[in-house]
Amino acid sequence: MGRIFEVRKHTMFARWDRMAKQFARISKDINIAVKAGGSDPNSNPALRRAVQNSRNLNMPKDKVEAAIKRASGKDATAYEQIIYEGYAPHGVAVIVEAATDNPTRTVAQVRAIFSKGNGNLGTTGSVAFQFRKMGVFRLKPDGIDHDPEFGHMQEALEKRGIHPISAAHEYICTTPIELPEAQATEVLQLIDALEQNDDVQNVYHSLV
Repeated sequence: MGRIFEVRKHTMFARWDRMAKQFARISKDINIAVKAGGSDPNSNPALRRAVQNSRNLNMPKDKVEAAIKRASGKDATAYEQIIYEGYAPHGVAVIVEAATDNPTRTVAQVRAIFSKGNGNLGTTGSVAFQFRKMGVFRLKPDGIDHDPEFGHMQEALEKRGIHPISAAHEYICTTPIELPEAQATEVLQLIDALEQNDDVQNVYHSLV
């Protein structure tokens, strides 16, 4: 069918692969939220955030409902949330959020990714001091009043009919590093490898 078809097929499969990983991560978020606060989004802000994020990824409603039902069952997988800290090449600080049912497997995989990418997995606290954990709401800018909102941001936004593109707690770097293109590419290859791992939920870093 020719090279153009092959390119299109590769692009299509890559998009499906990314979508599958995003859906899997949202399903884990739903599982963790349900375990912590119950299956009703109206009384569980963490679950409400996860459901809203699923909509922004165009995750089918039946998949979301199935994830909530699975998480509510007695045989639901119990995920442990773990934070890993380390350095990518050229002194770039990295924080990795994982959700796993097998911490021994996950730490071995994360350590191997750091090592292969010329970085190193550190100990707890080795890079966390370079980040602040903050609630981050990403909005479409059109028609939004940019005055700061305080208190319960999620509820306030919902009351105003503003639906965030995403809402999450994120680690924001306070000491960003800028690198030449070749070095930045090396760092981004390590970060991409971490993000591709099935147990990894989010990766934060100090590269700008």
